[in-house]
Amino acid sequence: MDSLFDIKAAGSIREANAAQQVRSLSAIARDIRRTWPCVYFGAVPYLGAMEQLERIQDSYGRDSAKSIVLYFLSNATTWRGDDARRIKAELKKLAGIK
Repeated sequence: MDSLFDIKAAGSIREANAAQQVRSLSAIARDIRRTWPCVYFGAVPYLGAMEQLERIQDSYGRDSAKSIVLYFLSNATTWRGDDARRIKAELKKLAGIK
């Protein structure tokens, strides 16, 4: 039988693994399309590029995924609300900015 310590340690490991899992940029882009019904025209091309990307280390043509995310964020200032705050924070974390 597992000890209480083993059970707590296993729970901590599961929590740590879940915290380390990062959603793909394409999954985030789908979430944006779902929650922002009328995307600002300046953000549209960057959102389209994000739909083709998986990781922040990837490239889209000659552009880095990080630059695409940053350009998207700069063009998404009119997107507001709880979903916008949550998703923008996730993108900023992926891009390594505060």
